[in-house]
Amino acid sequence: MKYLLKSLFLLGLALLVSCGGKEDKKEKEEIQLGNYEKKVVVKPDANPPEADLIDMSNKGIGPVKNLELSDNIDQAMADKGKAVFDSKCMACHKPHKKFIGPAPAGVLDRRSPEWVMNMILNPNEMIMKDPIAKQLLIEHNGSPMANQGLTEEEARQILEYFRTLEK
Repeated sequence: MKYLLKSLFLLGLALLVSCGGKEDKKEKEEIQLGNYEKKVVVKPDANPPEADLIDMSNKGIGPVKNLELSDNIDQAMADKGKAVFDSKCMACHKPHKKFIGPAPAGVLDRRSPEWVMNMILNPNEMIMKDPIAKQLLIEHNGSPMANQGLTEEEARQILEYFRTLEK
């Protein structure tokens, strides 16, 4: 019985070794298992330069079509915006450093006010259709911005708070 078990073990080992061989490197691998198909696609590793992500003419996709900011910051509005930001956004955003999402400090040097508000109010559609939002999703490891169900007034308050953040 011992010899039979050893023989079967050696035969199985020989089969495993003989099945190996040179594998071709592929960009895409497809495996067919019955009715199921698994595809593994390699993502391109080249990111566009940072300058491509600065577009002050892009207003984004959402309810905010035009927004004029005054030269003076409305501190009462900014304080309300900070309170909303602290309660709804701090889990993913830190004011001055990248966390799960980007830091909002200096965002108005890279994005239009309308884009920022539309990203806050309409993140799902922005991620699907806006080229900058799509790129940000890639840069932040596929972590999409959550829709917090904020009102336009709350988004405007957060935007005013962003204006108070130093770069």
